[in-house]
Amino acid sequence: MLPAPRQYGPATRRPATVRPGNAPSSLALRLAPVQAEVVEAVPQARDAKLARLEATLMFADEPLTIRKLVEAASLKDSAEARKQIQHLNDFYEQDGSAFHVVEIAGGVQLLTRAVFHPWLLRLRRTGQDVRLTPAALETLAVIAYRQPVTRADVELVRGVSCTEIIRLLMEKGLVRVGGRHDSLGRPQLYSTTKKFLQIYGLNTLSDLPEVESLPKPK
Repeated sequence: MLPAPRQYGPATRRPATVRPGNAPSSLALRLAPVQAEVVEAVPQARDAKLARLEATLMFADEPLTIRKLVEAASLKDSAEARKQIQHLNDFYEQDGSAFHVVEIAGGVQLLTRAVFHPWLLRLRRTGQDVRLTPAALETLAVIAYRQPVTRADVELVRGVSCTEIIRLLMEKGLVRVGGRHDSLGRPQLYSTTKKFLQIYGLNTLSDLPEVESLPKPK
């Protein structure tokens, strides 16, 4: 037999305008506090603009100029792009991330931090490494600091023929023909490339160390 129903007096009767304590709340009320908690629990949440910029940088396999970044990420202008880059770097710094956005080769690129370089070397394919002999490095340095420069001027500095070495540097994409000299025969002028800036972590040629600050050869 079922127990008799409990009797409630007038003082305990619930008004018609009050919901029962165990009644489920509306969908809007249930979602609102959850969204607030998520935003509060994840202070690093990206907004749409920052997410687009981050995705663009991750997709690019070479430095992007600020102008290209503005177009690709649908940003307002270069000022907004630089502000978002700083914002993203702040996120990476607070997260202790392995990544950061750096200015390199006349643009910006998402790169791993230098501290992780030894581990990443284990995954890099040997064919992608740019390994140069001391003679090739010396020739490249002469071109980098004196560009645009003729082959004869490079050979004058080094004291030996540099034809094959310059050809090798061009094959590796580090040196290019940047024009012709006005002298007799109009010899070719050699300059470094954008790849040169990328490999050596330079934004512009003005970032090259001063010659006086370079260590003396042993």
